[in-house]
Amino acid sequence: YRHLDHHRLWDPNEFAVSCFKIIMYSIQAQYSHHVIQEILGHLDVRKRDSPRVRAGIIQVLLEAVAIAAKGSIGPTVLEVFNTLLKHLRISVDFELGDRRSSAGSATFSTSSKESDERIVQNAIIQTIGFFGSNLPDYQRSEIMMFIMGKVPVLGTTSQSLDTSHLGDLGTRRIQIMLLRSLLMVTSGYKATTITNALPPPFLDPLLSPSLMEDSELRQLVLEILHNLIDRHDNRAKLRGIRIIPDVSDLKIKRDKISRQDVSFMKKHGQQLYRHIYLGCKEEDNVQKNFELLFTSLALTTIELANEEVVIDLIRLAIALQDIAIINEDNLPMFNRCGVMALVAAYLNFLSQMIAVPAFCQHVSKVIETRSLEASYFLPETIFKDKCNLPKSLEKHEKNLFFLTNKIAESLGGSGYSVERLSVPYVPQVT
Repeated sequence: YRHLDHHRLWDPNEFAVSCFKIIMYSIQAQYSHHVIQEILGHLDVRKRDSPRVRAGIIQVLLEAVAIAAKGSIGPTVLEVFNTLLKHLRISVDFELGDRRSSAGSATFSTSSKESDERIVQNAIIQTIGFFGSNLPDYQRSEIMMFIMGKVPVLGTTSQSLDTSHLGDLGTRRIQIMLLRSLLMVTSGYKATTITNALPPPFLDPLLSPSLMEDSELRQLVLEILHNLIDRHDNRAKLRGIRIIPDVSDLKIKRDKISRQDVSFMKKHGQQLYRHIYLGCKEEDNVQKNFELLFTSLALTTIELANEEVVIDLIRLAIALQDIAIINEDNLPMFNRCGVMALVAAYLNFLSQMIAVPAFCQHVSKVIETRSLEASYFLPETIFKDKCNLPKSLEKHEKNLFFLTNKIAESLGGSGYSVERLSVPYVPQVT
């Protein structure tokens, strides 16, 4: 270490990487965790060095972890994550300190040191993500819980990273980076049951209002949910938001809904519905938010929907349509049309998935009418760069909307219990 420090070989770090690769390949796998501990210790020693030096050390750690992941990392798993998360907080602290001092000076520009801190932060996230996604599933679920426990959200325990001195901006940066790490760790994770994938100590903070205050945070939360709900790798087929002409062409893979899935939705369904409902009411939503909300509804349908959940999802869709029409939240016209397009894309998908002809017919008729008279209510139009928005939605005819009585009539004839469709969906705090 002294040689690498003295000759400034952490930036650029090619020589340091080569040295540690040779060391890692030269020792027996069961001792690799000693090397990782040494690198972590050195990172602590150099925590006040320039961002590029710290990033260089972290990249060396990533290379060592990549080699060790093939064997045994042993007792250092939590220590690696703890140290990296501590350095993430330190880096954000430095970045905001630089920003404050730049703001105090006459010329404010993004300093090179500030953007160098982003390099450190990205190196940390890459290392956490790579390390986490190479762990066996039982350890991976521990790490998911560990990282989620560090995310600062209202009402959580003292385990979360202390961001009290970082202010709102610093807290948001930490939240985004921890969620980005979590997104990488959850990628490819296959839990035996949905309850194992989303236990309450994980799901509750993930769906916390604290993580809804910004469109990027909401996107990350939904992407993490998709990683954990999508047990049959259908997500790529649902990318974007569109009116899918023939859902059977997607060759959706699914299993029969299990007892555990039914039980999970009885306990936590309202939480998921509420999250989607409130997510649609946010003014800073962009196209990506609507795309991810569509995928959330579609994956819930594929993975978790028995007949009872189907009715709940239709009630939710009609309530979303009402958000746009009634507009108690004074949403901009783009958002209102975006919600209408989301409901159209989803009901088109759902009606084909449950394959009730009369329901499909009603949905198709509304979509057809919209394409002729109000194409801004369809995803293909509203999410184009230049879309002419309507002045108001008050004068629109009923045949442009999905109607509860028509849906109830069509599903009732196919044996669904439709009584609850007449009860409007209201978000419940669980």
